[in-house]
Parts: sequence; C-alpha cells; structure tokens
Amino acid sequence: MAYMDVMPEILQGTNVQEFIPEPVDDETLERILEAARLAPSAKNRQPWRFIVIKKESLREKLKDHCYSDDRITDAGVVIICCTTNVDYKMPNGQLSYPMDIAMAASHLMFQARHEGLGAAILTTYQEPEIRAMLSVPYSMRVVAIVLAGKTEDKRKPYNRLERKRIISFDHW
Repeated sequence: MAYMDVMPEILQGTNVQEFIPEPVDDETLERILEAARLAPSAKNRQPWRFIVIKKESLREKLKDHCYSDDRITDAGVVIICCTTNVDYKMPNGQLSYPMDIAMAASHLMFQARHEGLGAAILTTYQEPEIRAMLSVPYSMRVVAIVLAGKTEDKRKPYNRLERKRIISFDHW
C-alpha cells in the first residue's frame, strides 16, 4: 500500500510573514479550494463557506479591518473562512465549527504549501466590520483568514515541545 508523504508540508509549518505580491493562478487556486472542500467535518455537515478576495480595492478595505496587516494586500490569495453552523454542538457538548473550520483551513494551507507557496492563518481581525463589508449573513461567523502566495520567507519552523512532554499512552 502506498502512503502519501505530507511531512514536507507539515515541516513548513510557520505562518509566512511576508509575501511577494503576485496573484495565485486560477488552476492552483482551484486545487487549494478543492482541498478545503474535501476536509472532514462533524457529522459531515460541511459548515463552511469560503470567500476568495481578489479585488485590490476590497483587499485594501479588508486590510483596514486586519490591523493594517500588509500580508492582506501582498498575499497571492486571501480566503475568508466562514461557518454556516454556529450553534451545532457535537455529542461531546462542544461547538463543532471551530474544529470544522480549523480542519478546512489546515487543508487549504497544506495544499498551498504542496503547490510551492507559503501560507499563513490570520485570526487577528475585526469580525463585525468584515462581516458587514462582505455581506456575511447574520447567522454566520468569520472564523479565520487564510493567506497563500509566493514568498521568500525561509524562517525555520517554530520550536515545538518535545514528544515526551505532550504525548502519553493509556493514561495522563
């Protein structure tokens, strides 16, 4: 049986801090979006909607609501990750949308990295202003913003805790 090796993409696990302002071509963008569409979700509800921001004028306005983060205007693509299912709780009592959208955002980022692009997730933004700007329905949330594009950012991945500090078997 053949296995997919995703470790190269995982090992690129830093949030890119600088993008080269060049658009992502449509075929690559379609593969990135398809990866998100195929992500798993609680009860297969697929509670996501993705808004791809291409217009420069819209990116400038978006940047204003993201604390002037230059990556909004420099990234090759900006993808707003929204949820349609803010109230659904999983059988364990926890809301499903944070997990569901995190899975989809991870898929977006892994595919972007697989395409040779840098990626970043942005969670520092003014949600009410972005919802209004993009006409996101009242019953939905903007959960994350994923950025992808060409980069020369070659920082090493963040230091990670040692396995023995975070993994145990059969008990805490």
